[in-house]
Amino acid sequence: MRAISVLLLALLLLVPVPGVADPSPSTVSASSGPEAGARAQPPALRVRRMVTALDVPWDVQPVGGGRFLVTERDRARLWLVTRRGGKQRVRFPSRKVWRSGETGLASLEVDPGFARNRRFYTCSGWRTGRGPAAHDVRVNAWRLSPDGRRAKRLRTLVAGFPTSTGRHAGCRLLILGDGSLLVGTGDAARSRVPRDLRSLGGKTLRLDRMTGEPWPDNPWPRARNERKRYVFTYGHRNVQGLAERADGSLWSVEHGPHHDDEVNRLRPGGDYGWQPGPGYDESVPMTDHSLPGRQVRARWRSGKPTLATSGATFVHGERWGALDGTLAVAALKSSRLLFLRFDDRGRFQRSWAPPALRRHGRLRSVTRLGNGDLLVTTSNGSGRDAVLLVRPR
Repeated sequence: MRAISVLLLALLLLVPVPGVADPSPSTVSASSGPEAGARAQPPALRVRRMVTALDVPWDVQPVGGGRFLVTERDRARLWLVTRRGGKQRVRFPSRKVWRSGETGLASLEVDPGFARNRRFYTCSGWRTGRGPAAHDVRVNAWRLSPDGRRAKRLRTLVAGFPTSTGRHAGCRLLILGDGSLLVGTGDAARSRVPRDLRSLGGKTLRLDRMTGEPWPDNPWPRARNERKRYVFTYGHRNVQGLAERADGSLWSVEHGPHHDDEVNRLRPGGDYGWQPGPGYDESVPMTDHSLPGRQVRARWRSGKPTLATSGATFVHGERWGALDGTLAVAALKSSRLLFLRFDDRGRFQRSWAPPALRRHGRLRSVTRLGNGDLLVTTSNGSGRDAVLLVRPR
């Protein structure tokens, strides 16, 4: 009877039961501070399949007027969709998108001045020629036509992210409050890349979204090597999520190998400790403190096994109750949406995984709308995917 009571209490709190629903003790801890009492209960959630019949949608972003852009990674398709489920194909040179494994048409961001300039940005694989190795991963700027049927490439903002078989492309975009563009990249499963400041892989990069120039406040603005001038942080394995908190702090989410997916708070010039060489030895720690210099500790780790954490955003709004201010993180392998609470100093406190978001398979990206609602993309393949609209009841 005691075991049944504990299980029922855990379900009421929407907290995974350690050792059963939650594979890692590090994802659940006791709450502390005033938030633990007054707002202990998260709200029930309403989840609606807003757009369906998609195939591995990687990202979704609003463009105003109840319309949204959606990317499909493997098919390299771009859609303009509506809240009521309507879909319109956006034509662009999709044959230029290099698709292999985890690489294809991935993240997108919409310019804050979209109503005036109709600019948006994509991160994707890209064909640079006709040979089998003639490709890279890059960020392009586009303009959407007034009727929403075509997109014209304006310029390449930054290119030359490393590739291999298509593994570990990263490719997450986030426009920050100061107008700069933050880019999360992967290490392309190449061991020397994450800590090589002359490589754009295994990093977060910061640049001017209009010109593509390195952001002037980056840690190495006068480096002789141009690529180093783009680097904001390094030592990452495969950055899948980026988020900016209300206090202006920047956060990343990345895949671990067979252990320790991570949520990190980004510090300019920080080393996040991934170094799988020589060879590509994925048994090493995700944050290896035996490396030279000082490595930044993760703010949250999945432990074993990994959940395959992906896109993320911070939740805002009183109607979210106990979830207000949490970091919502999509998870692929574990098919859930995690809500992680961190205190004002960035220390992890506790997590929730609502049952309403554990019924839709693999979850890829999370986007916060202006009214506080969330959009979540599924990633199951075979045309069975959807964009989910998530809101408190």
